Amino acid sequence: MSSESNRKQFWKRNTAKVPGSIQHVYGAQHPPFDPLLHANLIRAGNKPPPATPGKPKKATTFQEFESITSDAWDVGDDDDELLAMAAQNLNIEVVMETANKVIENHSKQQERQRLDDSTEVEQREEDAQEETAEDEEEDEEEDEEEGNMTGPEVSFASQSSYFTDGRLVKSQSEAPIGSPKDAASESAALHRQQSLPHRPPLIPLVARLELRKLSWSGIPRQVRPITWKLLSGYLPANADRRESVLQRKRQEYFGFIQQYYDSRNDEHHQDTYRQIHIDIPRMSPESLVLQPKVTEIHIDIPRTNPLIPLFQQASVQEIFERILFIWAIRHPASGYVQGINDLVTPFFVVYVFEYIEEEVENFDVSSLQEEALRNIEADSFWCMSKLLDGIQDNYTFAQPGIQKKVKALEELVSRIDESVHRHMQHYEVEYLQFAFRWMNNLLMRELPLRCTIRLWDTYQAEPEGFSHFHLYVCAAFLVRWRKEILEERDFQGLMILLQNLPTMHWGNEEVSVLLAEAYRLKFAFADAPNHYKR
Repeated sequence: MSSESNRKQFWKRNTAKVPGSIQHVYGAQHPPFDPLLHANLIRAGNKPPPATPGKPKKATTFQEFESITSDAWDVGDDDDELLAMAAQNLNIEVVMETANKVIENHSKQQERQRLDDSTEVEQREEDAQEETAEDEEEDEEEDEEEGNMTGPEVSFASQSSYFTDGRLVKSQSEAPIGSPKDAASESAALHRQQSLPHRPPLIPLVARLELRKLSWSGIPRQVRPITWKLLSGYLPANADRRESVLQRKRQEYFGFIQQYYDSRNDEHHQDTYRQIHIDIPRMSPESLVLQPKVTEIHIDIPRTNPLIPLFQQASVQEIFERILFIWAIRHPASGYVQGINDLVTPFFVVYVFEYIEEEVENFDVSSLQEEALRNIEADSFWCMSKLLDGIQDNYTFAQPGIQKKVKALEELVSRIDESVHRHMQHYEVEYLQFAFRWMNNLLMRELPLRCTIRLWDTYQAEPEGFSHFHLYVCAAFLVRWRKEILEERDFQGLMILLQNLPTMHWGNEEVSVLLAEAYRLKFAFADAPNHYKR
């Protein structure tokens, strides 16, 4: 009996809070209803109705309770009851007054919005007219100042769409090294670039990654100097720190000159300096007679672009000697090796562009101010050092880095063009006999200097461009001459062809196609070492 009464009591509990019963929900716009504070909303003498108008009969079983509350989630009757409660409990005059105020406030807000919109439209029209006038004035000024964009302060012009997919941009193929490009195409190239070099403090990694994407397809001449310095890591991404870093690094370099350069005639440095002096264009015949022992550096100097008059000038030769000698004594693990002299020339030429606009081949550097020459020398040294830091195993004892790359090139060519590979094997041509120079000089002896500079735009934009991507460029370069290689029918003919490939008239278009093919090979074979093997 007691258990039956307990069941009855259980089902009788909280009948007012069964699912679906009407409960007041209060929020920020509906504070709890307090009869003391809102007495005027309750009609005098009216009593609030019970919470549930029709009280169900006592439920004795769960089945009965379920049948009674089966329509608990139906909303039709509950809505009617809620409206009835509101009509009984609220003073209609107060409700109407509140509603009128809400409507009035809404109308005022709409009116203010219309006035603001009309004012904004008029302001936009005025701004557009002012901008048009300013643009016309700026165009006139730019026409007057066009061609005077020099120095590290030139930045990439902003654009609305970015070239982040690394697609190729063609340009004049027969343009000389330092000649200004066609004005329209050069201006268009500038406007395709972002003003990253002078964008105020960005996250360095993000800024450099974006700059690499924009530079992959080539860099306009006006902004190439500062872009190379940023991509090589010589300059920081933070624009506020660049000037101080430049001053400090330049002073540091000339501190090395003052400290070490006089030791070039010492017994333990004579061989190094003699080789450098040979590898760089000869300063004068007398220098070889007066210093017969101190000539190892001088041997390679005549071999540094001997057909370009720029590198025959005495002041340029002295700059190269100082750069190579200081680098050699600061890197005793490798010292100076033939071929390193070639790696200075692209940096030197590009940084000369900061101070001149004419062609560089016949430019007399003695016409530059002494400070400009010192800046060019120091910047070339530090950027060459950054490059060699990534490929120094190419120049250590026995040059193991080059040996590995030549072997990888042979295996790669055997996979991508077996006919060329078997043809060279048939006539006993070893890859080391021609590709050693490709790796040692980074194809600088195979391409005109203007093409090397364009090639290095991509090398610096590509991660590990000089150490890794160069392998795929060499493979694409070799296969590029497939027809000519297969036509040769003896060892001598093949070696003469491979050491004197006809690239004298190459330009940016040919280099762009070469880089595109190299990128395709990298995409197919990089990170897939089994592709190298049979």
